[in-house]
Amino acid sequence: MSIPDGEKQFLYELEVEVEAEVTLVESSHPEQEADLPVSEWLFDPTEAEREEIGLRGLLDAVEVLEDEPRHGNHGTGAA
Repeated sequence: MSIPDGEKQFLYELEVEVEAEVTLVESSHPEQEADLPVSEWLFDPTEAEREEIGLRGLLDAVEVLEDEPRHGNHGTGAA
């Protein structure tokens, strides 16, 4: 069986939102913040890097779900 249309739409929308978040985190340039004194940080650069890693993992998971069938044969050859 394939993924139901409603679930495909959800995954697509989730993917779009996560990609937008990744773009936002990338544009924050955490590596530049690390060069400033801590008192001038707008955010913790390490936390921004962790967030980007987590978002990329989520994005990978969404892409896997979009590409694989949800139910049925999982390469076992069974019907």
